[in-house]
Amino acid sequence: MTSSKLLITASLTFIVAVFCLFGVNSLRATNERSNGEIRIVTVVKRTGIVWFERMELGIKQFASQNGVDATMTGAADADPQKQAEIIRKLIAEKPNAITVVPNSPEALEDVLKQAREAGIKVVTHEASNQVNTDVDIEAFDNLAFGAHLMDELASCMGGEGKYVAFVGHTTARSHMRWATAAYDRARQKYPKIKRISAPVETGEDLETAYQQAKQLLATNPDLKGFEGSSVVDVAGIGRAVREARLQSKTCVMGTSLPSVAGEFLNDAAVDKIFLWDPMIAGEAQDKLALMLIKGQHVGPGIDLGLPGYRNLRRITGTPHGLAGSGWIAIDKTNLNDYPF
Repeated sequence: MTSSKLLITASLTFIVAVFCLFGVNSLRATNERSNGEIRIVTVVKRTGIVWFERMELGIKQFASQNGVDATMTGAADADPQKQAEIIRKLIAEKPNAITVVPNSPEALEDVLKQAREAGIKVVTHEASNQVNTDVDIEAFDNLAFGAHLMDELASCMGGEGKYVAFVGHTTARSHMRWATAAYDRARQKYPKIKRISAPVETGEDLETAYQQAKQLLATNPDLKGFEGSSVVDVAGIGRAVREARLQSKTCVMGTSLPSVAGEFLNDAAVDKIFLWDPMIAGEAQDKLALMLIKGQHVGPGIDLGLPGYRNLRRITGTPHGLAGSGWIAIDKTNLNDYPF
């Protein structure tokens, strides 16, 4: 090989090496920047309640750990139309993904369809019947949870008596599934337990739950059981039970948080609460959103690396529902183990 050929070969080798070095570094820099350019917005049922304040902690933690712009927003009350308007405005801002905890899945179908048509990834939570979503994530199977709640309530009630179910909204899919499953369980397994009416709507408002419970206790002196669905329901019910001094004659159970219902657990105005950690649920929503944005597989069997969200299962009969496993049961004996 001539000296000129050797020079050309060496030069080409040097150019390729430089290109590879700077090309790889450039690609690495692009990847490092890419997460920082990703925006995920979570729209919750309403702001100003502890449940979603806890969820926001999970969203902020996810943002910090993954270098993405992840935030939470919502209306000051649980109005489905206000929630839809927030999403409509977000579409114009073109985030990479929107995650939603719907007040009414049906009320959001059109606007979520618009979001997806605009290329925005959509993740829902507590909305296993949502059609216009890429995936809905549930902490557990809602029907199994509702049946379990009735088993617990029936045990407290001694297998007989009248009860009532409270829900945040009759349009809230998860709340109604729990109430329906509990009702079906009572009909099948506890024939001496009777529900006195259709589910009572509280609007996710503690004062409303209190006033409803107070009125029901006054007009139904033999009312024995209460089932709550929104985070504030059992606290409102517990307040009414405490004022009427009926702790020994009633059984009050439902979903809530220790910080909301703890004082009522201590004096038996509320007997037991059930929950999943909304902080982890917030992280799970954003994790799925990031996976969708990056084109990664989302479906049964995936592991989100979060407690309760490993080996996700398809929810039978739902268009896009995936469920984790397990729920937490809290009474006065283990209340201090859950400081949130």
